[in-house]
Amino acid sequence: MHAASSVVIHAIKHLAGIPDKIKLLPPNITDSIRKLKTEILDEKNVSLDLEEALIALSISAATNPAAELAMEKIKELQTCEVHMTHIPTPGDETGLRRMGVNLTSDPNFSTNDLFIT
Repeated sequence: MHAASSVVIHAIKHLAGIPDKIKLLPPNITDSIRKLKTEILDEKNVSLDLEEALIALSISAATNPAAELAMEKIKELQTCEVHMTHIPTPGDETGLRRMGVNLTSDPNFSTNDLFIT
């Protein structure tokens, strides 16, 4: 899971009063997404960005009351502030913007050579 996905999932669990040991995204859903990304779409990165994690959460909410309760708390994150020390992926940035979360970043690049020659 990307950092943005993790922070949002943990925040809504906290707001909903759901204990840490309760999983909102069951392995069968995340395994299915992993299989789609790697075996069908030939992606190398199997980590869930925020948009993908929220879609997985909404699928889980159909059968998991805790996930449904957590989803109801997403709107409470509007106007919250999030700071990243890396460049957000498009899925993370879009997801946070759609949620109404204010994002700042101060990325430290691993190299000063940002262009391939």
